[in-house]
Amino acid sequence: MKRLDEAPRSEAHRENNNWERENHSDTSHNKSPLLADPWKPCRQSRGFVKEWLLKLRCFLGTVCRIEWYGYAALGILTAILSFLMDLSVTKLLRAHQWLYMKLEGNSLLQFFCWTLYPSCLCAVASSFSHHICPFSTGSGIPEVRTMVAGIEMPHYLSLTNMFTKFLGLICTLAAGSTLFLGKVGPFVHLSTMVGSYLSNLCTLIQANKEEKAAGEMLVVAAAVGVASCFGAPISGVLFSVEVMSSHFSLKNYFPCFFSVACGALTFRLFSVWSGDGETLQALFKTNFPTALPFFPLEILLFALLGLLCGAVSRCYLFCHRWILQFTKTNPVLLKILTTEKGLYSGMVVFLLASLTFPHSAGQYMASKYTMKQLLTSLLDSRQWLSQSHNASVQLESEPLLEWSSSGSPIYFSLAVFLLMKLWMLVLACTLPLPAGYFMPVFIYGAAIGRLLGEGVAYVSFTGVTSDQQWASINPGGYALAGAAAFSGAVTHTLSPALLALELTGQFSHAVPILLATLLANALTCSGHCPSFYDALSISKRLPHLPSLIKACPRLPSTPVGQVLRAKAVQLQKAAGPVEVQQAVNTSAEIQIPVVDSHDYGETSG
Repeated sequence: MKRLDEAPRSEAHRENNNWERENHSDTSHNKSPLLADPWKPCRQSRGFVKEWLLKLRCFLGTVCRIEWYGYAALGILTAILSFLMDLSVTKLLRAHQWLYMKLEGNSLLQFFCWTLYPSCLCAVASSFSHHICPFSTGSGIPEVRTMVAGIEMPHYLSLTNMFTKFLGLICTLAAGSTLFLGKVGPFVHLSTMVGSYLSNLCTLIQANKEEKAAGEMLVVAAAVGVASCFGAPISGVLFSVEVMSSHFSLKNYFPCFFSVACGALTFRLFSVWSGDGETLQALFKTNFPTALPFFPLEILLFALLGLLCGAVSRCYLFCHRWILQFTKTNPVLLKILTTEKGLYSGMVVFLLASLTFPHSAGQYMASKYTMKQLLTSLLDSRQWLSQSHNASVQLESEPLLEWSSSGSPIYFSLAVFLLMKLWMLVLACTLPLPAGYFMPVFIYGAAIGRLLGEGVAYVSFTGVTSDQQWASINPGGYALAGAAAFSGAVTHTLSPALLALELTGQFSHAVPILLATLLANALTCSGHCPSFYDALSISKRLPHLPSLIKACPRLPSTPVGQVLRAKAVQLQKAAGPVEVQQAVNTSAEIQIPVVDSHDYGETSG
């Protein structure tokens, strides 16, 4: 049986060898073209497509350089990502609100709905970061600043990190005002990832294959990230100049403005098409009076507001640095943050959600409002005190409804909001998930300004002032100035002042807003304490270029002789006894180098 089985196999093997020998003899004179150029499907179609792409590249190159198409694509793609993220977050927030309202009448089920929903979302976001890509946690701005400085960090620009950060940020934002975190920082990081891939694509498309500087695209991407979040192009570029770059090249101005214009326009157009706005308008609608926006004497009150925001920002930055140091040194917390990130995030968010439950302390903090609704209500130009005393006002349609749902005074609700949100925001900064920290401090500053504005309105309402015109004081203007001043003091920048104007379109308050921001920055920087992002860089031990004045406050008064070293004493090989004695007397070194010649400075032996 074995021989019968082997016979057909040997015969077939012999026929295959004969066919291969004949085929090899037929193609040997042509150096086997099938082996030199392996067969690929649709060769004619691929050649046509390749030829068409080459013609398209030549045509596009005649209009402008390839990089400009990359800048436009960067702005458009980032704006699309921002719109999709906002749309997803809105759906998740509405689902949470719908479920909470359906459980009306059962406080226990409402409590579990209010607490477990954001806790599970944040636990999922932390688990994504822990198991898929650990580099996706945090703001991302300190890492982007390090990469812009020229240090390569490829793990922070990977596609896995981009996917993890995008999904994790959606879960974080869907937790709502309970967690009180934003999206600016992580979205700047996402924009940087998109810019990195577009930079590589532009390099591959170019015919000369020139290696372009990736830092230029990263700087542009940082500006686009802010512009795509708020639709604010000018403040986005200014933010990139102040925060992202220790040295901003002037050649990046035009690419930055071009890209952020594309991104901001796309973001606004998608807002119109989705039904959020009827036309291209400010992101936060306000109705400040334009005839007399503020009185001349109110400039002093805006200056006081700036000093107040500066003092509170110093307290916040101190608490932030302390909590960062505590999480790095406490062994129990360090072990939990290393191994059980999802559990830690779920527990912390459950605590924060319990405190913001509307039937508990949350009724004093307008906890049912989303982040956007919080800022919109604080920027309301009407005086809440006068509305609360007017029984004819329909409070159901007013922002006052949530802020006075417990029946307590407005000042008490704002004070509780400020006291609670300060330490809650500091605690939320320890969560290992993608999160932004700019929008929370922006809203917090608006609450500070609103409290001061309502206080001034109360003084004028009770008739303490003799001038009746003070009854038309606009508390929303104080809220807008406080938002810009506090966020600018925390980040040590002036771009929030311009951002506040672009977000609301209220340029009538440009002078008091700028004054408050300048004074808040001056008070915060007077102690030479690092900014919020500098503290994150120091905590993560990221290489960065700090300000010399902040690192060494005595540097301006330091003599040059303490910095520059004196020229080293050298002896020429042919020196005489007098020169040797003089060198020994003048040199404080133990050893004196002997050189062949003073011109070359080459040591002998």
